[in-house]
This record gives sequence, C-alpha cells and structure tokens, in this order.
Amino acid sequence: MAKISVRFFGDSEVRAVWDEEKSKWWFSVVDIIGVLTDSKDPRRYWSVLKTRLKDKNPQLVTNCSQLKLMARDGKKYATDCLLQDDLIKLVESVPSKKATAFIKWFTYSDESIDGKSKTKAYALFDSSLYDTLEVGTVNGLRQIHAYLFGGLYDFAGQIRTMNIAKGGFRFAHAQYLPETLKSIEKMPENTLNEIIDKYVEMNVAHPFMEGNGRSMRIWLDLLLKKRLKCCVDWSRIGKKAYLTAMEQSVTDSTPIKTLLSSALTDRIDDREMFMKGVDYSYYYEQADEITEVKSHE
Repeated sequence: MAKISVRFFGDSEVRAVWDEEKSKWWFSVVDIIGVLTDSKDPRRYWSVLKTRLKDKNPQLVTNCSQLKLMARDGKKYATDCLLQDDLIKLVESVPSKKATAFIKWFTYSDESIDGKSKTKAYALFDSSLYDTLEVGTVNGLRQIHAYLFGGLYDFAGQIRTMNIAKGGFRFAHAQYLPETLKSIEKMPENTLNEIIDKYVEMNVAHPFMEGNGRSMRIWLDLLLKKRLKCCVDWSRIGKKAYLTAMEQSVTDSTPIKTLLSSALTDRIDDREMFMKGVDYSYYYEQADEITEVKSHE
C-alpha cells in the first residue's frame, strides 16, 4: 500500500491509502471524526464512539483496518481506516451539521474534472512519460498539461489564444504570448534563484486557459530535480502563504523564494513525496476561478 493521498474538506486533511488488491482507497477514521466534530481530541472521540458502535453496528467496527499513516510529526502510526461505503455509514452515525455536505463532497469529488485530473497526476509518476519529459522547456510544460487534462479539456496542452485574468490581475497578453514564452524558455536555470525566477515568469505568462498552477508545480519540481537534485515538499507550505507569495511575486519574488527554499527536500525519487505534492498542488487550486477578460483576437 505505497500510494498515499491527502484530500481536503475545506482546510481539513483527510488521509487515505490505496489498496492495490481491492483497487480501493482506505480513509482515516480519525481524520473524518476531526472534520465532522471539530473535536480537539478526535482519537478519544472515536474511541468512545467505537465502543458504542460495537453494540449498534458491530460490522462497521469489524470492517476497520489498522494501516500506518504519516502524522504531522513525520512519523507513521497505526490508524483505523474504512473503505468508502463503510465510511459513509460512519458519517451517518455521527451527529454533525457537516455530515450532508461531507458526504456530497466525498461522493462526488473524484468525479469532478479536478478529481479526474488528480487521478491522472498520480499516475504520471509511474508512467513512461515521466522520465522522458522535457525539463525547463515550454514543450515540457505542454506535455505535462496535456497528460493532466487530456480528455477533460479540449485545450489540453495548447497555448491559449485568449486573454485571461484572476483577481483583477491580467496575465501575459495572448497576442505576444509565443514570444514571451520563448524568452522565458531561454532564462538561466543553474541556481535556485534563477529557477524560481523562471517559475515566476512562467506563472505571469499563464500559458493555458486553465490548469496552469497544477502543471507548473510539477514542471518546477522536475527542473529542481535535474539541476539541483532536490524538489519541494509542498506539504510544508500552507495554502494561504503560497497564494499570497505568488501574488507578491509579480513585483517582488523574495517571499516565494524564501517559502520554497525553506521547503526543499532531497527525496526526489520518493513516490510518496510526489503523491503528497499532487495532493497539495490541487488543494491550492480549490475554489479558484479564472475569468476570461477578452475573447479571441
């Protein structure tokens, strides 16, 4: 069970581990209890609830499997986990105002475009494409985008021809985008500062109509891996801190450089590190919208 995942209900983590034999995800019961109850001690809450369930729904308790999941202290602990169908039964047995919203999110999140794209992102690490991707080039970024969003967006892997904006900021003008991307591709990438500068400029260019951030963070990690033998441990970077630093990077790249440099790891070939990076990358984009400013020119 080497495939680990972190899902996010709001800003709360829900850890999961893949069962290759059953082809299903096991989900952490304690994390679900924490989300539903806001308990300061979800492990104790679950312990009490589990005792009650032994009388009311013994099969649910019996179906729990103890799997080792990594906690915030970096260590792995045996954690009660349930498969999806049993987990929904558990949620229905917990008195919580969040139960309905949680079940809706839990049931349908994997069927959204982001959910399907995220599944493809997980598969990228084990694909033959991963080791053959062009590193640091526009074409390499297009390859990543096409892989993540192929079959989901008709513009997967295609450079945009329309102008877009987010939060009032207009990205590179579509008319000049091809030349802009050529200039970015030629930027030096020998030091950490140079690599982050290149990443920042690519973000300002925003070459695709959607899916830029998710594609570019993989692109950045591949660049760091090739040039500096490191990558970013995205789980060490909070969503608000990252988004704020990226907004500031348009005029001052110091905050994002500080943030990324403090989260570097040498675990460049670690499958779990890659999977965790995908989880956080997609989490950064939740409830994020891009507004088309001007139609095709």
